[in-house]
Amino acid sequence: MPRIIVEVMPKPEILDPQGKAIASALPHLGFTDFSGVRQGKRFELTVEGEVTEQVLESARTAAAEMLSNPVIEDVISVRVDEDAA
Repeated sequence: MPRIIVEVMPKPEILDPQGKAIASALPHLGFTDFSGVRQGKRFELTVEGEVTEQVLESARTAAAEMLSNPVIEDVISVRVDEDAA
């Protein structure tokens, strides 16, 4: 079955305590190549049938109105998961 992937991230000006905690822990675990972390959300919307432009537009609307908080988050992408199609 096809899937639509929605990715949401905190706005750049919003503090990200989870990302900060992960960034602090990485060097203690031997991961020293990274200078920062931002943690976001990923949603997988399963579609019955074909993903049409209308279905994709519906996913964009759901992402903007329900899956994200537009005050503190940005919808980064809404795309078809080609591996699941």
